Amino acid sequence: MDSEDLIQYVDFVASSGVVLSSEQKAALQTSLVIMKNHYKFHRVYLWGKILGIKDDYFIAQGVSRDEMAERKTLYSLDCVQWNLLPPATKAMRDHTSVVKGRFTGDPSYEYEHTEIRKIGEGEDATEEEHTIQVKEEDRLTSVIATIDEEVAIAPRGAFIKTPHGEVIRNRSFEGLSVSEAGKLNSYFHLREPLKLKEKTLLEKADLDPSIDFLDSIEEDIPRGGSWSVQFERGSGLVALRSLVWLGYTFFHVPGTLKFGSMYIGNGEKNNDLPFML
Repeated sequence: MDSEDLIQYVDFVASSGVVLSSEQKAALQTSLVIMKNHYKFHRVYLWGKILGIKDDYFIAQGVSRDEMAERKTLYSLDCVQWNLLPPATKAMRDHTSVVKGRFTGDPSYEYEHTEIRKIGEGEDATEEEHTIQVKEEDRLTSVIATIDEEVAIAPRGAFIKTPHGEVIRNRSFEGLSVSEAGKLNSYFHLREPLKLKEKTLLEKADLDPSIDFLDSIEEDIPRGGSWSVQFERGSGLVALRSLVWLGYTFFHVPGTLKFGSMYIGNGEKNNDLPFML
């Protein structure tokens, strides 16, 4: 959610339970502007909030002109002081994937995970316990990166890819029509495409390379069951809610430039979704 339109856009997702107090809104309006100037970001987004037992993590992201390159993530416990998170590496994600349950709300907290490892082969094989220490700050980084990859989305045409490979805001974008806004193929994942590379030349023939350079959420697995699409009466707003990461809500007002998203949840993936459909 763009920090410049924070006060207005937060109300668009209020029906999904995304609510900020007056004190939090006031603090965020000031601190996000300071953050933008300090880090020299081109644009700052309020990503959302991960709920913890002791405290909650408020998450913000800053981007350069290229919306998909060098995206930096920061967290705060009080909406005033922000701390930069390290990039999420594959090793970090593998290391933190063993941790389950709620976040504590303490970035310095260390989880302990005990594994039973088999040493040797045959009759000489023995087992020993191996304890892994996982910092909550690393787990926070990994979960945010995973949510971004799996559910961060934008309307088709909202971003374009320049001949130089930069992904920037499309100044010609005027919003989706009401009929288009209700279709899953009108929304794309904001990450490097995976399914697009597997398409044949015939399937790519009708695509516009400047705007159809990302994966459509229509192909998400479980197909047809990953997203809930709802139109809000009165406002004309369309809301897409992820059923994989419960708490992620995307909104768009058809025929306008207004769109954005927020995640407010406990940072745990809904792995039971295939059995719920």
